[in-house]
Amino acid sequence: MTRSHPDKMTFLEHLEELRSRLVRIALYLAGGFGACWGFHEQIFGFLTQPLRRAGFSDQFIYTSPAEAFFLYMKMSFFVGIFVAFPFILWEIWAFISPGLYRHEKLWAIPFIGMGSFFFTAGAIFGHFALFPLTFKFLWGFAGPDMRFLPRIGEYWSFYSWFLLGIGAVFQIPVVIFVLARIGLVSARMLLKGWKWAILAAFVLAAIITPSADVVTQTALAGPMIGLYLLGVVIAWIFGRKRSGEEEDDEETVSEAARS
Repeated sequence: MTRSHPDKMTFLEHLEELRSRLVRIALYLAGGFGACWGFHEQIFGFLTQPLRRAGFSDQFIYTSPAEAFFLYMKMSFFVGIFVAFPFILWEIWAFISPGLYRHEKLWAIPFIGMGSFFFTAGAIFGHFALFPLTFKFLWGFAGPDMRFLPRIGEYWSFYSWFLLGIGAVFQIPVVIFVLARIGLVSARMLLKGWKWAILAAFVLAAIITPSADVVTQTALAGPMIGLYLLGVVIAWIFGRKRSGEEEDDEETVSEAARS
């Protein structure tokens, strides 16, 4: 069975194709930013909710005259990433799809749908659950002689990178889906490495979360472990089977369920 390349591309042609895809991605991001700029005040109110939910009722401060303006731009661009994310995934898929078999190209819709869903799910989880818990914990260190007056730029830097990290972590099932379709991983392989997966989840949670408390880290590591197990199921259902592995995968999954 041959690959579905209409013509073999040279190295320079691959670079030109990559350049055109990156230009389209930049245009999608610009379009997302433009669409969100008209709602920058509403976006500001929404993105500062986690701190409000943790009990903060004062005003934010800023120390540079242009800081508020640039903050609105950053927030609009940030939300624009989520708006443009399905289109970005499509460009990524369109770049790698020429190297796939014809029947494998049918997985474009699941790839884009799963990627968008899990990225958004990670952002929702961080915004409504993990952030308020983290802020409430950190805020608890303030004593009677200290007043918390957050600088809006520092809050935004903290929030945005934290949220993007969680969104990326929630791509675990999507990554496993792609690797399983290519044949690089299988359900049996993933189940054999479950102990290392749990360790990696807590290490990654410790890196992403700014606080060192066990509660916050566990609140992130728990969903990561659940996503890994979901990836095992996805690899079992959608993974490319090597000769003699179908029965082995079924036996491995059954043994794990019994244990």
